[in-house]
Amino acid sequence: MRTIESKNPYTGEIIAEYNLYDNSRIDKLLQAAAKLQNHWSQISMERRSELFLSLASLLRKKRDKLAILITNEMGKVLVESEAEVEKCALVCEYYAKNAKDFLSPINIETEYTKSYVVYNPLGVILAIMPWNFPFWQVFRAAAPILMAGNTIVLKHASNVSGCALAIEKLFVEAGFEENILTTILIRGNEASSLIEDKRISAVTITGSTEAGIAVATVAGRNLKKAVLELGGSDPYIILADADLNSAAEKCVSGRLLNAGQSCIGAKRFIVVDEVYDQFVTIFAEKMSRAKTGNPLEKATNYGPLAKIEFCHELNSQVKNSVSAGAEILIGEISFNENKPIYMPTIITNVKPGMSAYHDELFGPVASVIRVKDEKEAIFVANDTMFGLGAAIFTKDVEKGTRIAQNHLQSGCCFINDFVKSDPRLPFGGIKNSGYGRELSLWGIKEFTNVKTVVVK
Repeated sequence: MRTIESKNPYTGEIIAEYNLYDNSRIDKLLQAAAKLQNHWSQISMERRSELFLSLASLLRKKRDKLAILITNEMGKVLVESEAEVEKCALVCEYYAKNAKDFLSPINIETEYTKSYVVYNPLGVILAIMPWNFPFWQVFRAAAPILMAGNTIVLKHASNVSGCALAIEKLFVEAGFEENILTTILIRGNEASSLIEDKRISAVTITGSTEAGIAVATVAGRNLKKAVLELGGSDPYIILADADLNSAAEKCVSGRLLNAGQSCIGAKRFIVVDEVYDQFVTIFAEKMSRAKTGNPLEKATNYGPLAKIEFCHELNSQVKNSVSAGAEILIGEISFNENKPIYMPTIITNVKPGMSAYHDELFGPVASVIRVKDEKEAIFVANDTMFGLGAAIFTKDVEKGTRIAQNHLQSGCCFINDFVKSDPRLPFGGIKNSGYGRELSLWGIKEFTNVKTVVVK
């Protein structure tokens, strides 16, 4: 029997071992998800809303227990895990209250007696989800997809299988029928066969750019809709008139959230020459305060990386950048081989050609780039293959808004705060950060058939 392990990244303890599903079991689950979808699509919006409100209540009731599960499986600090569960409850409530309006038919005046648009569900949606936000990523996809009348097959990251199965159980406990969200335990390289299966209508993935390309290739070959939320190397521009203390505080929060393991984490800090030295001094002092350790302890600001392999990859990127001329301001080019903890690191003198300039650094490492002025800051911010999020720090909100709206190449841009997702706002990227949108009005329509109906 093939198995996968769930391991506590901080202690190294094996939490559980799970049997991978064989083809026979997968076939039965896909058949059940497809059969249920026909029934679920006929359930009223009011009933779907009731179920999601019940699910939100259940999430809050079980928050503490679920948060410990998240922390034990992937290592984020407990307070962040608790907030993640709460955010899942919020997205359930948001779509429970708004989905009916979002998907109401739209009448369009033409010469015909009647012409209008309706939104029909596509069918069974495959969700390929990552380990870094093991509950939130699933719920932000599931709430709109299910409220639109689809069902979901979940292929979660192998190292958070406990979270995947707990989510599946939560739906049933909240009153949903079995197979409304179906977890399938397989390895990542086996996902292609799921995408190709005729019972899967479309696919959504949150993951690396490389994973997104692989999924998009298979989906495209089979003419299936795909939404890709992929990697990012978010630029944070610090202009000369910024409140440097506040900016540094927000930048540290954006960089250390989830131990830096976030696609929309602050990655590149682009600082104009006029305030460069002052900002970097404040930034380094605040980053140095961060305390790592046991993620279950309240004194810990950020936890371990999810796997020791991630430390090796991150350290290699830092070493390559230093070899090319970058300098370590705080941190070291080393880590404890026995525990996947990476110390907060700031790299300065970052230039084009370096890994710290071009690549996504998935951990608590900040790349600081000195630029001459606002014009060069915008150029450097856009000088990347990614386009997920961005932030600007300035006291001139009108100027910041102009830059955000008209000049930065990203799916979302925040002014004087770090980037975060919100159920009320569409979320997604451009360029190698993917395509399609999650959340808000736009997210629920991604997996519907926008159907035109005309009566002569």
